[in-house]
Amino acid sequence: MRVENSAKSKIEHLITQLDLDEHINHFKSFFSRESELYIEGDQELHFRYIQALDKIEFNAPPKVADFSTIKLHLLKRGVLNFEQIFEIVKVVRFFRYFKNRQLDGLIGEWMQKFTIDEKFNEVEKYFTKDGKFEENLDEQLFGLGARIKEHRTNINGSIRRMMSNSKLSGYLVDTQVHLVNDEECLLVRGGFNHVLKGAVVGRSTGGFFYVSPDIILKTKEQIRYIEQEREAIFYSYAKEFSLKLAELQGFINFVDKEFTKFDNYQARVLFARAKNYQLVKSKNDSKIHLKDFYHPALHNAKPINVDFSKNILMITGVNAGGKTMLLKSILASAFMAKYIIPMRINETQSHIGSFKNILAIIDDPQNVKNDISTFAGRMQEFSRIFEYKAALVGVDEIELGTDSDEAAALFKVMLDELIKRGQKVVVTTHHKRLAALMADREDVELMAAIYDEDMRMPTYEFMHGIIGKSYAFETASRYGISNAIVNEAKVVYGDNSQRLNLLIERGSQLERELKQKHKKVDEKLHELELKELSLKEQRELLEKELDTQKASLKRSYEEAIREAKEAAKAGDTQAIHRAMNKANQKLPVEKKEPEIVVREFKVGDRVKYHSQKGIIISMKDDKEAIIEVDGMRIRAKTKQLKHTQSLPSKPKTHLKVSVEKRAGLKCDLHGMRADEACEVLDKFLSDALLNGWDEVIVYHGIGTGKLSYAVKNFLTAHPKVKKFTDAPQHMGGFGAKVVTL
Repeated sequence: MRVENSAKSKIEHLITQLDLDEHINHFKSFFSRESELYIEGDQELHFRYIQALDKIEFNAPPKVADFSTIKLHLLKRGVLNFEQIFEIVKVVRFFRYFKNRQLDGLIGEWMQKFTIDEKFNEVEKYFTKDGKFEENLDEQLFGLGARIKEHRTNINGSIRRMMSNSKLSGYLVDTQVHLVNDEECLLVRGGFNHVLKGAVVGRSTGGFFYVSPDIILKTKEQIRYIEQEREAIFYSYAKEFSLKLAELQGFINFVDKEFTKFDNYQARVLFARAKNYQLVKSKNDSKIHLKDFYHPALHNAKPINVDFSKNILMITGVNAGGKTMLLKSILASAFMAKYIIPMRINETQSHIGSFKNILAIIDDPQNVKNDISTFAGRMQEFSRIFEYKAALVGVDEIELGTDSDEAAALFKVMLDELIKRGQKVVVTTHHKRLAALMADREDVELMAAIYDEDMRMPTYEFMHGIIGKSYAFETASRYGISNAIVNEAKVVYGDNSQRLNLLIERGSQLERELKQKHKKVDEKLHELELKELSLKEQRELLEKELDTQKASLKRSYEEAIREAKEAAKAGDTQAIHRAMNKANQKLPVEKKEPEIVVREFKVGDRVKYHSQKGIIISMKDDKEAIIEVDGMRIRAKTKQLKHTQSLPSKPKTHLKVSVEKRAGLKCDLHGMRADEACEVLDKFLSDALLNGWDEVIVYHGIGTGKLSYAVKNFLTAHPKVKKFTDAPQHMGGFGAKVVTL
């Protein structure tokens, strides 16, 4: 019990911290009986029932008492009073109302589970719609009730006759029969005892007396006897009903449990309808993405849009710019989604993760009685946070109460440790030191409250990815501090401090932008690697398919030959020819390779090399030629050349080839001799120039340094090389050169 009370008090404290008291209290007013916010069991299944119920128009259930005492009395074979019995009747009648509607879907299937025993019907029929006992069903009770009415009529008649007495009329305040404490009375002035004998049962606000005359005492005594007789009959009925209900304890337990669930569902549906809120359930991850969320404590507020997918969200910026309310909104949305409490949000574009614990460090913990400072209190609160795992933590003004530089270093390490424990943290701060220390992390998201410098006031909007200024001087002016004081403070603060803050902000922003660019490059490289792997897999698949087809054709041919041999053994000439023809048809058609025409080349011939045309200016062993193309000399193999003059005309064929330039940007010279490497490199650079590449990379390795030295000299002497540098570390470092053409 103490553990439950402690957990309940923590939830109530969190609700207060997040400014949700009014919202939660209004929500609780829709319950038929007091209930916990959390629905025990499968939350996904509960949400499906809530969504199904939301599609149906229905009446709210009546207010119902808790069944704990009722079930305990039945377990001990005690006697319930009519009020307790009627509490059970109200619940069963409500479920019957739903069942009789013959609903489809999930709710209809649920209502069909309720089978009401005939014994319960025998009890229920004795209660009216408003819970009164149906005395007409019992002849003796009906007769006793009639006698009581007769006696009360006689009492009224006696009192009326007394009021007509001239001696009493002077003391009467009015001519009505008053009922005080279930006693018929006359309202009289002081001194009435000379003409009226009776008992004073009360005083009016005007100082008059309510007197019950002695003349009606006998009749009232008779009514009391009849009432006692009625009570005895009522008790016998209560005893009878309790015995029947004791035999239906299983049914009552089932109804009680199901009504608790239904009450949780209907309260959420009707509250959402009344306030035009949305129903959102937490997802099975730790991401938070809010779209058009409105904190229920704010009126005419701007919608909150925030993407909190990373481990830490650090909110900086202007004072009184909404940082704390943004923190509370993030925690409040997670809290309400966890308990499926309706909220105002764009539910289709929002995503709220699930957190076992939601913790807030918002208030100033300073306590004079316990001799504890603000910072010491904060340390106590942080020490408790380390006890949790998989929690959503919100910390407002994280460096509160101590030196900001020391606090920045301390909290940086503490935040790292919290993340290792699987926690997700939202932090607000005015100090840029901590933000700068955390800005280079991939799992940190920065947000800044925006300040309108023209209007000199915050906009209550936020921007992702930057560290914001606090605008302390501007805020002081806005809230009434004189300009003279503010200007003097600016002088004391100095330009150097202002510039330092600007450098911190800009440096953090540039660092994050650089990391994002590196990330995009890595993603593109990974994408290219995946494409290369996919092409390789496709090639292997095609080769495998080709081998399969070859094997199939071979089997078909062998089968045809076998049939031909069998026909030959039988001596059937025509069958032999048919079988041979059939076998030849199954052979793949052999494609004739085009004849290679060997042409001789000589100096002065006009030739075509790839897509470029030029003239041969020198030859080497009829295998290599130096050609001049647009003033540039290129060394090429003669087998790669084609004559462009005195060639027989051929039909023109238009072919468009899309070449991905990145495919040939690398040249690997590992394992080559210096002269061989220079020859390969010369050919590679010539091809790169023809294809229009302006930057390539050459891999030569480190080794003894000879190959690296030869490559360096060759690149230095090449007329088309603008510059070259060592490659970045992740692309080969000193073992490669990035060449600009």
